[in-house]
Amino acid sequence: MNTKKDIRALSLEELKTIFVENGDKAFRAKQVYEWLWKKSARTFDEMSNLSKSTRELLNIHFVINAVKVEEMQISKDRTIKNAFKLFDEKIVEGVLIPSKTRMTACISSQVGCSLTCKFCATGRLERLRNLNADEIYDQIVLIKNQAEEKYKTPLTNIVYMGMGEPLLNYKNVMESIVKVTSPEGLNMSPQRITLSTAGVAKMIKKLGGDGVKFNLALSLHAANDVKRNQIMPINETNTLEVLAEALKYFYEKTETRVTYEYIVFKDFNDDLEDAKELAAFCKHIPCKLNIIEYNPIENGEFQQTTPERLEAFVNYLESKKIIVNVRRSRGKDIDAACGQLANKNKVSV
Repeated sequence: MNTKKDIRALSLEELKTIFVENGDKAFRAKQVYEWLWKKSARTFDEMSNLSKSTRELLNIHFVINAVKVEEMQISKDRTIKNAFKLFDEKIVEGVLIPSKTRMTACISSQVGCSLTCKFCATGRLERLRNLNADEIYDQIVLIKNQAEEKYKTPLTNIVYMGMGEPLLNYKNVMESIVKVTSPEGLNMSPQRITLSTAGVAKMIKKLGGDGVKFNLALSLHAANDVKRNQIMPINETNTLEVLAEALKYFYEKTETRVTYEYIVFKDFNDDLEDAKELAAFCKHIPCKLNIIEYNPIENGEFQQTTPERLEAFVNYLESKKIIVNVRRSRGKDIDAACGQLANKNKVSV
């Protein structure tokens, strides 16, 4: 049985204590910490400014549970989907989405998901566990490396929109964002990060109370409770009224405009009455709206709306002075588009 400790679960102060207790200098901890979080070292042997004896000590007592790319698929539109293998053999997926102006990493926060949204392939999976902060960080580093190696372009944006509900893994997600944004880590701007939630009102309030600097997106998809209950069971305990209150608190504390994500399903949420309800919800706080085309999933019950209905829907919203972006899906041919991440890879989870 492996009794080595995960070194990336330790704080800098805890590392200092360990080095001093082993008769070494406290500053060694800072060197190791820099290798782990700034240089993204995957083994202790890479830590070239440490003595051989120090590296041996680390190898004896600790482990770096580095995430690995188990399988990679490249779409005809250059989107890259990864199956990431974790230290316990479980699999999560992450996607690199290239565009003319951005290189975006879409990353997972849980193995599976517990929310059972009707339109999402991930929602059909059992939630096996939360990801640790270092496992989330590793996904970002691996996708960042792909952007630089395959497309000679730096990573510009990170979206927590992969498998799982980030706000149900709050502590680890927040720790991963600290590591990504701090000067001791990857030093990325928090304004380049977006966390997407299906709507956990209590934790949206906590984000506001914690004064986060990153962006928040809410997967809305229906602006009346009856329809939202049908497709998103979380709405039964986090109604639109409750969510609106939480979002107002979030905006009051952070002054950050929230993005609403709205997938248009044919003959379900795509008529003018739906647009009116959505426009009314958008008036609660300053926001922008991403209209997303539906990406079919195996044995799914929904279909894409027609171009005519989509145009009428968007025109109405814009007539109400709402900022609307229509998002075209990327990576559909490799099941890498929004809602399609479902561990189809031939690796047991």
